[in-house]
Amino acid sequence: MEPSGGEQEPGAVRLLDLPWEDVLLPHILSRVPLCQLLQLQRVSRAFRALVQLHLAGLRRFDAAEVGPNIPQTALVWLLRDAERLQELALAPCHEWLSDLDLVPVLARNPQLRSVALAGCGLLSRRTLGALAEGCPRLQRLSLAHCDWVDGLALRGLVDRCPSLEELDLTACRQLKDEAIVYLAQRCGSGLRSLSLAINANVGDTAIQELARNCPELEHLDLTGCLRVGSDGVRTLAEYCPALRSLRVRHCHRVAEPSLSRLRKRGVDIDVEPRLHQALVLLQDMAGFAPFVNLQV
Repeated sequence: MEPSGGEQEPGAVRLLDLPWEDVLLPHILSRVPLCQLLQLQRVSRAFRALVQLHLAGLRRFDAAEVGPNIPQTALVWLLRDAERLQELALAPCHEWLSDLDLVPVLARNPQLRSVALAGCGLLSRRTLGALAEGCPRLQRLSLAHCDWVDGLALRGLVDRCPSLEELDLTACRQLKDEAIVYLAQRCGSGLRSLSLAINANVGDTAIQELARNCPELEHLDLTGCLRVGSDGVRTLAEYCPALRSLRVRHCHRVAEPSLSRLRKRGVDIDVEPRLHQALVLLQDMAGFAPFVNLQV
């Protein structure tokens, strides 16, 4: 431990005189927000060494805790010694985060189980390759609005990360049915949550294969998947007994009869039945709720 330096009264105990690994790290620095750690490390060389020791043992890093505009130099410094990360969220860095920044971090942290890279459009296949090679225990991954994700990159990931449970592929518009079919076959019953929202290239073929291979699927977001229709939803109702929520807003080919079976099971669906929508509209226009015999 580096001495704190300076004069002090006889018998006085300064903060840095306390045991670092037994007291300061687990009981004090673990409660200090990341943004304040950046300020603390500027106080002295001793505090800088203490903060670096703390950061080296981090299990979870969320860039949002540093601030909405975290600079590249700050991220590099915060993560340069981290080797025990299990959760990593870097969405606030989406304007500048590159493979050069991220790949070394992934290589040093093979225990990663959760990675959030939503909106990080400057990354490439190289990042998914690093995840596949170095993080075999990965369970949760967000790639929402990452236009660079294609079928080849996704294949490499699911081949090497068999523990994937939650995957957000919102607006990954290069992905087509073939890629989702492969994903379903490789992940199988382990997959619990999937978003394919805002992708007009995904259709019933992918959804039916997903339903048949992923019976433990609980959450599925198909918002804006214009090629998905009633056939895919009916297959979900038949093969996915664990399904708890389904998002099909703006899926204009999905008809109410295909959703009714899921509604009866209590599945949370983000679109109301057509009759209910008509009644709400009528109520808004007339200023009262008309009596309608729904059993007719």
